[in-house]
Amino acid sequence: MNKVETAVVNSPPRRWLQRLYETRALLRIGGRLLPGTRALEIGCGSGYGSQLVMDHFGAATLDAVDLDPAMIERAGKRLATYGGRVRLAQGSATDLLAALDAEDGSYGAVFDFGIVHHIPDWRAAIAEVVRVLAPGGRFYFDEVTAHALARPSYRRLFDHPIEDRFTAQQFLDELTRRGLVVVGSTTRIRGDYLLGVAAKTVPARV
Repeated sequence: MNKVETAVVNSPPRRWLQRLYETRALLRIGGRLLPGTRALEIGCGSGYGSQLVMDHFGAATLDAVDLDPAMIERAGKRLATYGGRVRLAQGSATDLLAALDAEDGSYGAVFDFGIVHHIPDWRAAIAEVVRVLAPGGRFYFDEVTAHALARPSYRRLFDHPIEDRFTAQQFLDELTRRGLVVVGSTTRIRGDYLLGVAAKTVPARV
């Protein structure tokens, strides 16, 4: 993210929107986590989303990853009160094994508060989310679509990949293609933003 977007993401209005609208929408679609759930946030930034996951979704423990070491430092200060329940690491959402030693099926929930649209190979990020989700685990996502990124205001102010952007439907289709079942989703502002929850199916017993 460039300096403008970093300032916007960490502003009080953005946090208000995330807490009072997006969190409530995701809870309405996907519900709280089961007791004891180990969760992951990709692209944690300054840690505000991680705080919401702990306080509102009920995660027992949380791992969080971000490429920017400065953001990891800020998140560490914000999340210090959770002690050993939160673990932070610098690294890529497309290689969670390197960043967090995340084995297959490590997490009961994964959270994406608007990070996947920043990743040039966004399909690889989705594949990694699916890999680390346990059977029955849920992927909570809040994303910015190609429709929004094409707006002149976005092009002038923010820095995003310019190729292979996804629409809301393309994002949902990729989740399905990777084997997730979309529990529910919603768009807002004429398709600019996509919120939803998808679940990893439990293999049938033979």
